[in-house]
Amino acid sequence: MANRITLNMITQRSIEEGVAMEKGKTTPEYFEACSIIEMHDDDVRALGLVPNQLVRVTSECGSVVVKAVRGRQSLYPGLAFIPQGVWANQVVPPRTQATGEPQYSGFPVTVEPVNGERRKSALELVQGAVGLWRGDQ
Repeated sequence: MANRITLNMITQRSIEEGVAMEKGKTTPEYFEACSIIEMHDDDVRALGLVPNQLVRVTSECGSVVVKAVRGRQSLYPGLAFIPQGVWANQVVPPRTQATGEPQYSGFPVTVEPVNGERRKSALELVQGAVGLWRGDQ
């Protein structure tokens, strides 16, 4: 069992994210639809995770705590998915390769279990990114 693994991250829209977004990005439905990482069963086993365990996902530009869930789509070992949204944006590299779009797919992340931490809300992440979050004081 590994303490952490490196995976290839992809992010894109999901049906669950799209439905929840219609209700609002600060709703419990959006939180549950987007603050997750889907991984292949082999990778879940390699980390020794239990269902719905929290993990830290870290890339070259940031990190975020999300809930690890069984892949809802076809994922290969070594490939992970976070639905597009505030949580994915914490780890998406800003490189655009002259396209004007950030590199939403195909970048390395490390994934490791966390204890004693929680998933932050969309509001906490957005306001925290620009120094406006005051809720932890």
